[in-house]
Amino acid sequence: MLTFLRQEGISEDIIREIEAFRALYPLDEASAYRVPEPSYRYYGKEIWEMALTALLSGENLLLVGPKATGKNVLAENLAAVFSRPEWDISFYLNTDAASLIGTDTFRNGEVTLRHGPIYQCAEMGGFGILDEINMAKNESLAVLHATLDFRRIIDVPGYDRITLSPATRFIATMNYGYAGTRELNEALMSRFMVINMPLISRSNLKKLLLAQYPQLKEEYAEQFCALFDEIRKKCESGEISTKALDLRGLIASIKLIQNGLSVAEALEMGIVNKSTDDFERQIISDILSARISGKLSADDLFSLK
Repeated sequence: MLTFLRQEGISEDIIREIEAFRALYPLDEASAYRVPEPSYRYYGKEIWEMALTALLSGENLLLVGPKATGKNVLAENLAAVFSRPEWDISFYLNTDAASLIGTDTFRNGEVTLRHGPIYQCAEMGGFGILDEINMAKNESLAVLHATLDFRRIIDVPGYDRITLSPATRFIATMNYGYAGTRELNEALMSRFMVINMPLISRSNLKKLLLAQYPQLKEEYAEQFCALFDEIRKKCESGEISTKALDLRGLIASIKLIQNGLSVAEALEMGIVNKSTDDFERQIISDILSARISGKLSADDLFSLK
């Protein structure tokens, strides 16, 4: 990952600080299996440098942005860069303190605390990814206040107080406008450094596609980027919903093409059928057919190098 950062032009001063962080907090073998090995890389020098500097300064991060901006990809990449075990904590309306910190359980004839993901992450110096944090009730998130601010503690009622490992960081993600989401209260928001995630640029999308599929011909990488950009413009103008603006779907579609499906079939599965509206699906199909011939196959799109 450090080689990748250098390729992205990240400051050598920052990379040296990451190396010092790794040396100061060596990875425990018991948690090594939790260090992620990202399938995708996040591309964007400015965002990388902001995120890395905040984490090196001991801050927690909140990544805010619409769909297809790479919030979860960046969070996973950050855990990999720092070589820290990762806990993925998904939030929903019924999330409560017990599901975050831990619950009572009966073991060896006595009641003990079964540690939750926040507790484990705090103890083992992990990176906790708080996914869609604005889907949880504010009351349930109040238990995180002391964990996320300068106190860096978890007080477990009926048990003991634990202090977070100096290596522990929390990275939250949120997307305004999803069903079930709400505003974060000011007390919780103030405990994060906030990055507004930009939409992926065409040049960075091209880098991503060619990194995932090195045999993809550059001309077709350009076409897929233009296709994604055109769908995004239709979404921004309100002509279609954001259901078809699916970067994961585009990447998966290219994989299906590589594995033998026609372009039309793969893009229908990965993009067109994400919409449930017939009229909208027709608009998306028209965009696809205008950009890339549905008759193309893997032999046309991929070189043999």
